[in-house]
Amino acid sequence: MLIPSLLAAAALALPQQPQDTTYERSIREATTDPRFLPASVTTIPSSATLPSPLKFFGTIAGAPGVVHHAAELYAYYRALADASPRVRVETVGRSEEGREILLVVITDSATMGRLGEIKRGLAALADPRTTDHAAMERLVDRIEPVYYIQGGLHSSEMGPPEMLTELAYRLAASEDSGIARLRRHLVVLINPVAEPDGRDRQVDWYYRYTKGRPDPADGFPRSAPYWGKYAFHDNNRDGLQMALALTRAIHRVYYDWHPLVMHDLHESVPLLYVSTGTGPYNPTIDPITRTEWLTLANWDVQHVTQQGLPGVWTWAFFDGWWPGYGVWVANNHNEIGRFYETFGNAGADTQLRDLRGQMFAGDSVTSEQWYRQWPPTKKVFWSMRDNTNYSEAGMLAALDYAAQNGREMLVNFWQKGENSIERGKTEAPYGYVIPPLAGQRDPRRAAYLVNHPLRKHIEVQRAPDTRAGSYVIQLTQPYRDLAVNLLERQHYPASAKNPPYDDIAWTLGLLYGVDVQAINDSSVFSWRGLVPVTDTVAFVATPAP
Repeated sequence: MLIPSLLAAAALALPQQPQDTTYERSIREATTDPRFLPASVTTIPSSATLPSPLKFFGTIAGAPGVVHHAAELYAYYRALADASPRVRVETVGRSEEGREILLVVITDSATMGRLGEIKRGLAALADPRTTDHAAMERLVDRIEPVYYIQGGLHSSEMGPPEMLTELAYRLAASEDSGIARLRRHLVVLINPVAEPDGRDRQVDWYYRYTKGRPDPADGFPRSAPYWGKYAFHDNNRDGLQMALALTRAIHRVYYDWHPLVMHDLHESVPLLYVSTGTGPYNPTIDPITRTEWLTLANWDVQHVTQQGLPGVWTWAFFDGWWPGYGVWVANNHNEIGRFYETFGNAGADTQLRDLRGQMFAGDSVTSEQWYRQWPPTKKVFWSMRDNTNYSEAGMLAALDYAAQNGREMLVNFWQKGENSIERGKTEAPYGYVIPPLAGQRDPRRAAYLVNHPLRKHIEVQRAPDTRAGSYVIQLTQPYRDLAVNLLERQHYPASAKNPPYDDIAWTLGLLYGVDVQAINDSSVFSWRGLVPVTDTVAFVATPAP
């Protein structure tokens, strides 16, 4: 029997617990147009034990003129965790300025006691060499999928960290049957402020300089001059180098949890864009993942649009080629990385926004297209609460999909690893060799390149025989496709109908000036004496006599 969707249940079912009518009235008052208020967020539960954002902050999420520093948001999540066995908080990193990078875990209280088992199960699914088909079938019936949500990576995109407080409260406090199903069948991870240094700087900038400015197009910068110490907007282009603390924290969460989906919340284009991209899609991303992008996007667009929200679309923004975004650690490792773009005002002021002239893939954002069945009007009076409504409705739809289809997604995860191993066996190149460091033009740069795939959990071995000192990557491994993506030349299609969104070439050997040799002979699989590299590689020069 088809399980009814969370959104249909929310619209049709009677409330299962008292509702917070004061909070609900504030939601309606802060929403500028009834069409911008979806059924899935119209009501909110009242809890005698868990603090809502209204009880904790004195205002609802998305209230006009209100934004919070990272520490204030973190304090809220800790209050939730103190009050509920369904919520756990842990620190997964520190920013360059010493601020915490937090991870919030939300699931059913019974599942909370099984997180170690779930992590071990997902790690086992990641490697089909040690988890055969029969073992996979047993595992996917025992463990729940993990869904990671991230806000606040781009600091001037201020809405998602506010919205996530309400989403967390709803997931922890609601006894609605649909929300209870989410908790039973999912582990939800929330990184509420991926860039806490920039968040605090941007909150200060808003309150001091931009709050209350009447004209959004007056030319005054809505963003602080910089966010973190070492990166501005391109902190979301660090997925290859992993130079930033925030990137390392994202990757640490990935390798610890293996979330089936990593979902990044951004703000830019009206009114809600759900990522798929125009293509060309990166050919080293497994075809299953590329179809999952489309499946999840169509689900979200349909389920948000059916609640009466205009301006929800996909396809005509971004392409799907560059592998260096933060949450592309999931796409690069056989899982799913995706994102939203909601419309934002770079603060919490309510503003009249003119959408005329905004073009994407050659079409006006206010035009009806096959990928945007119901466009927004040419002008919108837009609030932080409108932003919250759209992004929260989208996230509830996305989580509902994962809860209903978790088993299939777990099987797909294992299958993509199996596909990668099979391509390694049957498609050239079959491996790569990095000749001895001492013979390279820049030995230290060559050592850096050897460490690069290791940091991404690609297996590297050292040859002690006649190839002594060489480093070998045999491609019969689950992350074969990522190794090929990093080490082969890229060929962006000349026939692409839209310009590339980001860099189109990143071949590491060429970038670093390091000799990397592709091995097109499958005899590489029988090379003897290879020793796995398990520690950081360094070049130490031999002192002159």
